[in-house]
Amino acid sequence: MKKSSILSICFFFCLLNSATSQSNLFEENQTLQIQITGDYHTVLDDRGDNPSVHALRLSYREKDSTEISIPVEIRTRGHFRKSRGNCAYPPLLLSFSDKEKLSSTIFRGQKKMKLVVPCKEDSYVVREWLVYKLYNLVTPKSFRTRLVQVQLNDPKRKKQPSAFYGFLIEDEKKLAERNQQVVINRKGLRPEEVERSNFLNMAVFEFMIGNTDWSVQYLQNIKLVAADSNKVPIAVPYDFDLAGIVGASYALPAEELQLASVRVRRYRGYCIRDMKTFDDAIALFNKLRTGFYEVYTNCSLLDPKYVRNTTEYLDDFYKTINDPKALKKDFGYPCDPNGTGNVVIKGLGND
Repeated sequence: MKKSSILSICFFFCLLNSATSQSNLFEENQTLQIQITGDYHTVLDDRGDNPSVHALRLSYREKDSTEISIPVEIRTRGHFRKSRGNCAYPPLLLSFSDKEKLSSTIFRGQKKMKLVVPCKEDSYVVREWLVYKLYNLVTPKSFRTRLVQVQLNDPKRKKQPSAFYGFLIEDEKKLAERNQQVVINRKGLRPEEVERSNFLNMAVFEFMIGNTDWSVQYLQNIKLVAADSNKVPIAVPYDFDLAGIVGASYALPAEELQLASVRVRRYRGYCIRDMKTFDDAIALFNKLRTGFYEVYTNCSLLDPKYVRNTTEYLDDFYKTINDPKALKKDFGYPCDPNGTGNVVIKGLGND
């Protein structure tokens, strides 16, 4: 994918649930061009189990071309993508401590947020970013994102790397506040113990995108939010780079699932024998069908071949959920005692 094409960002995404937002960071859809200045090499090389926090500066230009420069603390995060053997750049966590300097910037109200950067190439970053956009259509209880073009700059070095694309992810506390919820940090819950209708929508979504890298029990790529600590929590998914719809070259399914590739779908909810239980979820996904396709067909930043393959991948999903026999075979799979439908993905932890 040509990097220049990514500048042609789609502007059709709707403003999502912004009434309580403190910033327009996640309410605008054009690419935000940022520069991170300082000893970024030390940051990128700090990939151990307990990475340090490094002080740098982040700058961007307002719409009137005014340059804004603010202090930022950065550390590496993650597990698989943090390994140098797996990815060229490690995922980053940005933290902002100077509230006064932030107050008049696009980052006002923010304390920290994740920055997803390329593992192998820019195209996978854009594809994963679009998966978050898909889930935004399913529910406002989802992480908002912002595509960015990142230029690293170390004044002590003559040669700087080429700009690359990544995306910022809304902090989980901000997501909770926006939905009048609080974050719940509780491992060990069974899927049956989280809010049912939301879980079914989420599990069907993960099936649609071909993602099996998640579990409620270990909070593997799942966050929990609730109206208060005594209420039934809602599961919010994130981290979709291993999804079949992304098609990353490094993506492999867990061996325990016995899948040939991440493109092979596997429903990973709990055992439900009555397929009528999925009626509401199926109705919702049928309603959203046009919107899902438009996320891809209306975006010129994607390679035409990938768009074609993705629409065909979605076609297969819709054939399944609208065919009673296929639906029962796939969504009833967790009830098979001899299958891998109840394998729990522990993962490598969260960050």
